[in-house]
Amino acid sequence: MRLLLIEDDPQLLRSLTMGLREENYAVDTAVDGTDGLAKASSAEYDCVILDGMLPGLDGWEVLERLRPDHKVPVLMLTARDGVPDRIRGLDAGADDYLTKPFDFDELLARLRALIRRTTGQTSCRIEAGDVVLDTAARTVTNAGEDIPLTAREYALVEYLMLRRGVVVSRSELYDHLFDEDDDTLSNLLDVHVSNVRKKLGHAFISTRRGHGYCIE
Repeated sequence: MRLLLIEDDPQLLRSLTMGLREENYAVDTAVDGTDGLAKASSAEYDCVILDGMLPGLDGWEVLERLRPDHKVPVLMLTARDGVPDRIRGLDAGADDYLTKPFDFDELLARLRALIRRTTGQTSCRIEAGDVVLDTAARTVTNAGEDIPLTAREYALVEYLMLRRGVVVSRSELYDHLFDEDDDTLSNLLDVHVSNVRKKLGHAFISTRRGHGYCIE
């Protein structure tokens, strides 16, 4: 899953980016509202984490300009904890609102809930045959056996299982699994698909030639 983090506090930006990448997210960043709006409007993100008090455009202005043309889920993360601020953020199009200081595990849970909602999933557990993906525990099991996956392999399985039965194009996978700092070699996706098949069976991810990949 690919996130956009718009945050002007350098220390918080650095720590959050590191923590989210350790949780298998691809993370792009912006340090002001103008750059954040440009990125949120032009790239495919699974969720945007948006600070309220930003140079350039503040978080509320970013939201007002982003909506209604862009449906990406937005989680506001701000020190402004007043009821009028929360109401303004939600009315401007935020899907969730979390105030600083915050618990990182709670932030992760809110992200998972927002991303699940966009794909119509209601549970953290998604099953495909004997394979079970637990998005809360971030684990994959096959017939009850834990399957160790690298961060990128897990992200690939999670993205496809959240869209189970849907053929996902290679370009969409690249857009959602790699951030702007990744060196996206042309065959990197094939390598990850091959590795997942070795661990979960060749038939687990089917190839629709000319169209993309699918988990039935």
